Order: sequence, then structure tokens, then C-alpha cells
Amino acid sequence: MPISPTRFWRHSMGEPERRGSSWQRMIRAQRHAIALRLKRTPSLKTMLRETDWWEEIWADAVTAAIAETGLDSFPEDCPWPHAQILAPDWLPE
Repeated sequence: MPISPTRFWRHSMGEPERRGSSWQRMIRAQRHAIALRLKRTPSLKTMLRETDWWEEIWADAVTAAIAETGLDSFPEDCPWPHAQILAPDWLPE
């Protein structure tokens, strides 16, 4: 799920040198993988409407982002609309 790298992208705004192209590639690759998975298994789209599922994904993303970056100042709740997270070219500001 692209939430973890997206979360890092937003929280590294004060350190632009940490926002390399590899993070952009990772975010785009994860979004592409999600789109393919949803195309192959349309029933997964129902999960995208479940609040509990998004909360679990966000918690996993926080854990992964902390482990990968050493940063720990992430919001408790996801600050972005779900559709925005999955948009192919969107990056947080």
C-alpha cells in the first residue's frame, strides 16, 4: 500500500534531500500493483469502502514508516482522502 512511502514523503518536507526519486518510484509502483490487483480481483474494491480496513492499513503504514525512516511524528489518523492516496500522480504537499 502506498501509504507508508506517501507518509514519509509528506513528513520529510523539511528535509528535501530525503525525498529522492526512489520514493516516488516506490509510491507509483505500489499504486500500479494495487490497480492491477483490483482489476484482477474486483471484489477487493469493497474493502476500500471499509473504515476499519483503512485504519489497519494506516497503522501498518505508521509502523513501516517509523522502522524505515526513524521518524516518529506521524498523525494518528490518515490525513488524506482514500481516492487521493490511490491517484496515480498525487504526492502529498
